[in-house]
Amino acid sequence: MTVKGLVTALTEQEDLNFLLTNRIPRAAATRFMGWFSKIESPSLCAASIALWRLFSDLDLSESKKTAFKSLHDCFTRELKEGVRPFDPDPHVVASPSDAIVGAHGAIENTELFQIKGANYSLLDLLADDRLVETHRNGRFVTLRLTSSMYHRFHAPADFRIERVTFISGDTWNVNPIALKRVEKLFCKNERAVIEAHLASGEALTLVPVAAILVASLRLHCIDRTLNAQTRGATVYPCDAQVHKGDELGWFEHGSTIIVLTPDRFEFCPNIREGARILAGQPLLRRGG
Repeated sequence: MTVKGLVTALTEQEDLNFLLTNRIPRAAATRFMGWFSKIESPSLCAASIALWRLFSDLDLSESKKTAFKSLHDCFTRELKEGVRPFDPDPHVVASPSDAIVGAHGAIENTELFQIKGANYSLLDLLADDRLVETHRNGRFVTLRLTSSMYHRFHAPADFRIERVTFISGDTWNVNPIALKRVEKLFCKNERAVIEAHLASGEALTLVPVAAILVASLRLHCIDRTLNAQTRGATVYPCDAQVHKGDELGWFEHGSTIIVLTPDRFEFCPNIREGARILAGQPLLRRGG
């Protein structure tokens, strides 16, 4: 096959992926998946997991459970004790989740990007002028969770959560194919903005972003599940002190977490686009 032919074939394959995962009734598909995943039937669950394995790298060897009552039970599984140790260095912000590292780098004034050449603004993402100023010229990193990954996420450092804002929106797929085709995708999807300050005083913000089939986010700090039934930009005041590694909540499938820090933080050597990272491994380090 010629280079031109290969490029054409890959483009057609990407177009088909985008069509199948986005040009469908996204909200209806997400509601259906939410209903289906909660059906408690051992046989249906076993068959669904077997099918899931055919299309992914699902590995349940680290799961605390060996049997599941539903797909939801499997999606939100806990892991065995000690399999995700968090870097103990107090200067390190660890990865809050298992993920594939996506776009990351310096925030240029208030602009960041979902892929190179496709910018979006902090204001579009956060919908809060005050928080935009907090992260102006800071650092950002995009962490993408695939459907087969461990879906719980944790505190990347010792910090105090001060506020959670839920912003309603769409449920576009967040895979690289969609990121190339949908402008400002993260700013269009449902998301939560978790505002916190580190023990050392710096601001740190986590933005879990929903995706197709993933419109439910459980957050322990406000003791509620946020989903498509949560309307408008809803603000939840919070005062929760958490320690590095504490569980913050979970997605009910795969999705994305965007981490925002001040500019004094630098990326750890293991951080490069496309790299896999586990919850607890070093993400950013605070400079002097």
